[in-house]
Amino acid sequence: MNVFDIIGPVMIGPSSSHTAGAVRLGRVVNKLVDDRKLKSVKIVLSGSFAKTYMGHGTDRAILAGIMGFKSDSEEIRNALEIARERGIEYTLVKETIPGAHPNTAVIYYYLEDGTEGVMQGASIGGGNILVNRINGLNVDFNGENNTILIMHEDKPGVIAHVTNMMHWEYSDLNISNFRLSRTEKGGDAIMTIEIDNNPPDSLVDEIRKIQNVDNAILIRRI
Repeated sequence: MNVFDIIGPVMIGPSSSHTAGAVRLGRVVNKLVDDRKLKSVKIVLSGSFAKTYMGHGTDRAILAGIMGFKSDSEEIRNALEIARERGIEYTLVKETIPGAHPNTAVIYYYLEDGTEGVMQGASIGGGNILVNRINGLNVDFNGENNTILIMHEDKPGVIAHVTNMMHWEYSDLNISNFRLSRTEKGGDAIMTIEIDNNPPDSLVDEIRKIQNVDNAILIRRI
């Protein structure tokens, strides 16, 4: 446990869970968008997020994170207006998600190039988060480590190719956690690789070149 688990994060807003954690959830989507032009978002709030989001500014916090602002950014207060100025349409929906953490958000995002995606995560206290699902596939990471998400086809040798390349070409990197999720045998799959070190951008470029890899995204520590 570190000091921020005790006193909470530096932030704008009344609640580490409903504001700071909400910003960090939005920032995961910001990383997934990867500097592409955002057209619209639909934010589904569940549990206590849905009940108290207006008073705690959860809607502003998530939008601020989606636009790349941090939990201590003054822009959180005006996030709704900033989104409109940037031409980002947003919809907020209250919904009960069975079995989900009380502070859960599902964020659907739509880009101007036609790409769309969805992320589900929860604010679990003290500004900490847990990301559960991305584009319908189970993941499990908290943004505390540099994380590489690798979307690929579930074909023999893909995992070995990725990890061997990392070993031989980036031997100074240490993998702290690995998880694989797939829709079905031979179907769409996603690797989640958490790394202790700070990897170079070139690592993602190299992973994208590997056969049967559809895309790779580096989510740096949030």
